[in-house]
Amino acid sequence: IVASMENVAIFDSPGKGRGLKATKEFWAGDVIFSEPSLAAVVFDSLTERICHSCFRRQDKLQRCGQCKFAHYCDRTCQRAGWAEHKQECSAIKAYGKVPNENIRLVARIMWRLDKEGSMVSDMQLTTLEELEDHIADMQQDEMKELKVDIHNFLDYWPQNNKQHTVDVISHMFGVINCNGFTVSDHRGLQAVGVGLFPNLCLVNHDCWPNCTVILNHGKIELRSLGKIAEGEELTVAYVDYLNLSEERQRLLKTQYFFDCTCEHCKNRIKDDLKMGGREVDGVKPSEEQVKEATDHCFQMLEKMDKARLNGDYHEVVKICRECIEKAESILADTHIYLLRMWSTLSEVQAYLQYFDDAAEYARKMVEGYLKLYHPNNAVLGMAAMRAGVTHWQAGQIEVGHGMICKAYAILMVTHGPTHPITKDLEAMRVQTEMELRMFKQNEYVYHSMREAALKNKPMTMMHEPKSVEEGIKNLFHRRK
Repeated sequence: IVASMENVAIFDSPGKGRGLKATKEFWAGDVIFSEPSLAAVVFDSLTERICHSCFRRQDKLQRCGQCKFAHYCDRTCQRAGWAEHKQECSAIKAYGKVPNENIRLVARIMWRLDKEGSMVSDMQLTTLEELEDHIADMQQDEMKELKVDIHNFLDYWPQNNKQHTVDVISHMFGVINCNGFTVSDHRGLQAVGVGLFPNLCLVNHDCWPNCTVILNHGKIELRSLGKIAEGEELTVAYVDYLNLSEERQRLLKTQYFFDCTCEHCKNRIKDDLKMGGREVDGVKPSEEQVKEATDHCFQMLEKMDKARLNGDYHEVVKICRECIEKAESILADTHIYLLRMWSTLSEVQAYLQYFDDAAEYARKMVEGYLKLYHPNNAVLGMAAMRAGVTHWQAGQIEVGHGMICKAYAILMVTHGPTHPITKDLEAMRVQTEMELRMFKQNEYVYHSMREAALKNKPMTMMHEPKSVEEGIKNLFHRRK
């Protein structure tokens, strides 16, 4: 379904300024609209590993012979990206160095607007002038950074191009600061850049939203998470719901400069679950015990993050285990610190190839997520996928297949059938279903074949596990 902008209309949302509302009824998984970026750039840290045109992650990229900065998959990508890169290329050469991602993005936006006018397509519902920049709300240190960026921008911007006032330039920096959307690689597993999507900027936030945003084949799609009535406001979540209400409000205030008044914040919905104690046979631990265990987890999380950054995975496992041992009997299985410990432990153990262990913690994590997240939340879908793969790796085929089916049902709504990751999941689902049938017919044959498959010996009947397994390995790359 190619959705166009006639499914939505701009309106004044009470207390929120302008927003978008649905002009017809939608159901779960419907694409409300899709939109290409007005401009997008790769993060500074990834400029040599990600194609500057299609945003795919590649080991071997070809770099632009002129500026030596832009990298592309091949000639096709280079040609496709030339219109956007042309002015940037000569500006970088003249400037003698590469400015940061914010400056590069603002420059790309300005070149495009100078060439095509303030409305670059008839699908665009708003001009960039009309978008909020929140410069008046910035803290001192942010203002300082902004001034440095503007100063460097003016040095970078070519003299022979149309010149703009400092007000116009600072407005653009303000707009990308609060409206820039993270661009992910084509699988949607890693944030690789930032882009500006003007229509998406009009969609307001809700902590329990009725829509989700996904990048699919270079365009963002606004997708419906459930039934949306005609005239209802369309919302997306700017921050992860797993944060407590107070923390979400703090993040929204510092990053997007507004006070969230959604139901979930006002009534602190599910905060009690996220910080709760474990009830056993009607007996709950005291508030004091819960607080003590929570504080302990918090300290251990900081230690764990450090060890993880240093790549000391055995230390990560040790910290997680010690913490879980202490806290698991006191904290609820929806406690967000416990969930983070389980999630990290399952990821690291899968990496270290202790799959039984990894599967157990992945399952606990998903069970906790199910009680907290909206049933069609993409984070829940991805977690179920990870858990499914981990169970498959541990040889627990029934649970693995069930998890993969659950993940598939969620991602069909949040990502849609054409997204690369949904296609990966579909292949896994077919694969695990076939294995499950074999398993039920003859466990012994299944296990001996599986052993052979995992050792990559030539297989007689099925040659699929290897290819799917390869795909799975690439799916969960080690976090750098």
